[in-house]
Amino acid sequence: MGRVSDVDDNSRRYREVVPPDVVELIRKYSEIFPDDLPAGLLPSRPEDHRIELEPGAQPTVQRQFRLSQPELEELQQQLDYLLTKGFIQPSTSPYAAPILFTLKKDGGFRICIDYRALNRITIKSRYPIPRADELLDQLRGAKFFSKIDLRGGYHQIRVAAEDCHKTAFCTRYGSYEYLVMPFGLKNAPSTFQMTMNSIFMELLDKCITNYLDDILIYSRSTEQHLQDLDAVSMLLHKNRLITKGSKCDFLKQDLEFLGHVVSTEEVKIDPKKIKTIQEWKSPTNIKELQSILGFVNYVRRFIPNMAGLSAPLTGRL
Repeated sequence: MGRVSDVDDNSRRYREVVPPDVVELIRKYSEIFPDDLPAGLLPSRPEDHRIELEPGAQPTVQRQFRLSQPELEELQQQLDYLLTKGFIQPSTSPYAAPILFTLKKDGGFRICIDYRALNRITIKSRYPIPRADELLDQLRGAKFFSKIDLRGGYHQIRVAAEDCHKTAFCTRYGSYEYLVMPFGLKNAPSTFQMTMNSIFMELLDKCITNYLDDILIYSRSTEQHLQDLDAVSMLLHKNRLITKGSKCDFLKQDLEFLGHVVSTEEVKIDPKKIKTIQEWKSPTNIKELQSILGFVNYVRRFIPNMAGLSAPLTGRL
């Protein structure tokens, strides 16, 4: 029992990994399991991302960062990809955010737009992001789990037409603006959560729970789980959402969710997180101390007398 990537019509092995009923479901909803995001924009939704500015705010302009030759080559490739997909368009907007690159784990480059100036004049959304501990509480009694990963999740949400010009970014090759939601915008997580809640509302806390793009389906029996998977897949298909099959898990009795391992018996801290704690060095400044306390607070449900144990540290803030 495993991942969609194990489903291969050219190999008989997949039936030993993914249950036949799940294989049939994947084939039934094959349009939500493509190899890449399709070109073009999804239909506009009421939850399209909006960028509301503080009264009197003026367009923000920031200087470009210097890029190396490899970064410029990567920039050209990524601009071509985004333009071909229809996710960005050339812009004459008075807004101008710079771009920079960060290194990915595989050594490649990830393009980032520096929206800090825009974020400073953006009115903060108050749409709630759910508490992880409340989501985990919903899983009590469940025996089977599946996890859905949305491919390029943010790019499956449009920016409201009247706000696209505010996302403009400048490059050596011209200025462009996003038509889909980019990373880095102040209220992007709230918009994403609102969209997912709206799409899955009829199933929330019944057989599905989600934290941003972490979507977990849970059930008490195999038969019920297959029905729940079908219901979730139907909503994904209806709303034209695309998943990343290689990161989806189906019909598992334990898997990782929000830094925890959920199973038929218990919810526990992901062993990788425990290793991180064990390897932490003593904090040398307030920022490092805040980072440690923030992480420990996230798993406080597993630490008896957390408030008392952490008091000497919180007293130093």
